[in-house]
Amino acid sequence: MVERFLLICAGGAIGTGLRYLTAGLAARWLGADFPYGTLIVNVVGSFLIGLIQQVGLTTLLIPDTARLFLTVGIMGGLTTYSSFTYETLRLVEGGAWGQAWINVLVTTALCLAVCFLGIAAGRLLVEARV
Repeated sequence: MVERFLLICAGGAIGTGLRYLTAGLAARWLGADFPYGTLIVNVVGSFLIGLIQQVGLTTLLIPDTARLFLTVGIMGGLTTYSSFTYETLRLVEGGAWGQAWINVLVTTALCLAVCFLGIAAGRLLVEARV
């Protein structure tokens, strides 16, 4: 139990660091007028959590401890719905209602879609292995 807890904490630290780096790079490359970094980590994280959970829960390819490290730890630190909410409300407060709605709709649609794709990819990987 303590080992899993420490692994999840370590994964959270890694995910948080990746989120910070992604946000900085996205702002540098794409501009700071829209929360691109948050959108990127939420979409990537949604795909990866779908893939990892599907493979980890249906096969022995990803041990339970590794699955928890990757999903609860790294993906928990990487994905940022609290940041998403705050940044969306900041857009609203700044009068950028159009950008706020785009952020809500694009983030929600893409994250649902790529999580579905992650689950499908996990199923394909599992089936290819059988």
